[in-house]
Amino acid sequence: MIFETVIGVEVHAQLRTASKMFCGCGTTFGLSANSRTCPVCLGLPGSLPVINRTAVEMAVRAGLALNCTITASNQFARKNYFYPDLPKGYQISQYESPICQDGWIEIRDGNEAKRISIRRAHLEEDAGKSIHETGTNGSRVDLNRAGTPLLEIVTEPDMRSADEVVAYLKGLRDILMYLNVCDGNMEEGSFRCEPNLSLRPSGQKEFGTKVELKNINSFKYVKDAIEYEIKRQTKVLTEGGRIRQETRLWNIDRGETAIMRSKEEAHDYRYFPDPDLVPLKLEKEWVDGFRNGLPELPTVRTKRFVSDYELPEYDAAILTASKAMADYFEACVTQFSQPKTVSNWVMGELTRELNNSRTDFSASPVTPERLVRLLRLVDTGAISLKVAREIFPELYSSGKTPEQIVQEKGLTQVSDEGTLVRIIEEVLSTNPVQVAQFKEGKQQVLGFLVGQVMKASGGKANPGKVNELLRKRVE
Repeated sequence: MIFETVIGVEVHAQLRTASKMFCGCGTTFGLSANSRTCPVCLGLPGSLPVINRTAVEMAVRAGLALNCTITASNQFARKNYFYPDLPKGYQISQYESPICQDGWIEIRDGNEAKRISIRRAHLEEDAGKSIHETGTNGSRVDLNRAGTPLLEIVTEPDMRSADEVVAYLKGLRDILMYLNVCDGNMEEGSFRCEPNLSLRPSGQKEFGTKVELKNINSFKYVKDAIEYEIKRQTKVLTEGGRIRQETRLWNIDRGETAIMRSKEEAHDYRYFPDPDLVPLKLEKEWVDGFRNGLPELPTVRTKRFVSDYELPEYDAAILTASKAMADYFEACVTQFSQPKTVSNWVMGELTRELNNSRTDFSASPVTPERLVRLLRLVDTGAISLKVAREIFPELYSSGKTPEQIVQEKGLTQVSDEGTLVRIIEEVLSTNPVQVAQFKEGKQQVLGFLVGQVMKASGGKANPGKVNELLRKRVE
């Protein structure tokens, strides 16, 4: 029997607010355990929550960018369940009235475009973190994260493969990072994804029993976990077994999923309106202000890079995945009108150095102005492309200008015809066999002769000029 895979995705995106969802405690990651807590996020008797206005603004901006309808009147609810890292015994979330509904984003899987529907995006607070240390008999709890504002974004079950899921997650993450509402850091838990996956016989309309996958902190592991789960469920169903509705963890070391717990239904959480928080009213004019202030988003910017700068779609997609990278590229192009050359350097040498030093484009030590000065040296023939690439690491690390480095190292390219002719004559006189071979029609010998001239000049000769002059001498 042939099965069709059906996948929906839940994403928990931590909003980039300075304080938590309902109190004034900070949200900085990595601080000592339980150092950012107060009576409100600990749920102590008599404490009252207050809605974080900035979190609401960020949720509205994200919803608009995701083509959602913004709910004018939305209600916070209590989601009741017991877990050691949930100090109140319930989580403040949204249920019947989410802040964002009925949206979509477009993804590309290969050359095919597909629209993924977003059912809802709602605000909620995060739980704490349970710490299980090897060699100890118990677990500890760090409540620094408890109360951190999250935007949970839930799709319809529109995806049919692991590749589609990864394309959706990358597209969503790019949008949230463009808006500066989420830093997208999967390792620190700022962008957490939970695929819900089921199989059904091909052609059947009814959905199969879904399994939720957790503990996935990279796009690679998302793909691996989904593909493993498809194989596991296919085997169970083919052998006549039954899929159970459950939550499974992805085990990175074993490369397999393992059962965590049975999957809860909505009624298990006993949702009811939070009595401490009044309904949130959002005025249309207020929402429209954010709508009008949205930045140019990645998909639109990608198309513009292709049309305006005549870049390949591959280049445009890479450059626009990061707003800081796209801004850097455009800052260079305004000063040096060779977009493809700039693209090659930004995606190549500069990206490599930034990755090696774990630095973002927004903090690049090589400013657009300094990179452009280097490219101009190559363009005018002052240095060769090979020399430019060789000195780039020093340009990145030293703070010197390209001109300073070239002068200090004596790397100025030799383009003077008289000087080059003298070097060429010496090379020709010492390589008569190769000269004869070239005259007999072996064109590849020219490359050898050019190499000898470059060697004799200490790598300073202008390669284009050398080619031109050599041909005149031996043809």
